[in-house]
Amino acid sequence: MKRIISTVVIASSWLSISLFSPNTIAQWYESTGHASIKNGDISGAKSAAIKDAITQALVFSGARVSSMQTLVDGVLTQDQLKINSHGEIQKIEMISEDRKSDQFAITLRLDIFPQQEHCPANQFTKFVAITQTQLINREQARMGQIFDIDKATSEALYKTLSKSAMNAKPTAYFNFPIRVSEFFNQQYDYSNALLEEISSRSNSQYVLLSQIVDISNSDKLNNSYAFWQDETYQRSYKVDFALFDGTTYERLWQKSYRSQAIWPFEKTKIIDVYSEKFWSSDYGQNIADINQTVSYDLQAAMACLETQGKILHIENNKLIINLGTAHGIEKGQRLSIAHHNYLTDAAGNKMPHLITTLNQLQVEQVYKQSAVAVSVDQQPLPNIQINDVVELISSEP
Repeated sequence: MKRIISTVVIASSWLSISLFSPNTIAQWYESTGHASIKNGDISGAKSAAIKDAITQALVFSGARVSSMQTLVDGVLTQDQLKINSHGEIQKIEMISEDRKSDQFAITLRLDIFPQQEHCPANQFTKFVAITQTQLINREQARMGQIFDIDKATSEALYKTLSKSAMNAKPTAYFNFPIRVSEFFNQQYDYSNALLEEISSRSNSQYVLLSQIVDISNSDKLNNSYAFWQDETYQRSYKVDFALFDGTTYERLWQKSYRSQAIWPFEKTKIIDVYSEKFWSSDYGQNIADINQTVSYDLQAAMACLETQGKILHIENNKLIINLGTAHGIEKGQRLSIAHHNYLTDAAGNKMPHLITTLNQLQVEQVYKQSAVAVSVDQQPLPNIQINDVVELISSEP
């Protein structure tokens, strides 16, 4: 069994963590973690930022994170470590730390052993549409008049994912509310057309749907006779997420998050869910923490998913596709082509089915969100149509 010796040294302005393992060659990664300072707890914010940076680096290196590694008072608590990876950290160095107002940013440099099982799809970037969540029980928003919490939390999640340096990138899609309840039932009777529309309009292969199922409040925590005290309540926040492929309509990942936090505002006070006052409160910070956890879980779920695109235009043997440098495409990249061949089940539902052809393309010109590809060896491309799927051929075995 491989022996691992761990050393942790923490000082006020620098951090060094070393894990040594024989007969392996590590690779350097640099990542920046962010965290908010809550109730003046600078030490806690610094630990949270370090935790964020470590997790980003691990996921970017190919690790699949299901929960967080926690750094508390200079001690690495291994009982909370659930990172499914064949990679290990050899050394961590702090490059910089920066505080602006109540935000902490810490940049780390990590020496990570390569994982034994490699995921070729991880070399390409996947784009996911972050849709506006649906507030299921709108009457629960009356306290504080927070009827826009669905829009505000969706935008906050988009911003959280945008800060990540990992290979799953968000595209904003806040144009209109979406009825999503059928996407979370067990009958699988959701609308393929809606997934296809969102995917097409946002130019994203993957679609993230969500619903807020509970923001109810419990009884008042403090005594009504203590008139000198501010009113405080315990309020729930329960949200469901589901990830779909906009091409095949498959539900790829689903998870629910449940939490409670103090609602410190007066019961009749109207609260702006876009305000700093809301997001710096215990309840707002609780939502922000859940969004951060969703970011980690989503990155892990998407780590080994394929990056696919579509043919947008055909002219002779040249094709324009909706993949570019933003997806990790480079000049010379090889592509294969797949046809849609929908099958119909006994209930009359159309089931997507892709048939990969023998045709191959090579990228000739590449732009941010598109590329021009030509037939390899100038071979003809029979029966190729607009909206056919292009699949990336990994450069690695």
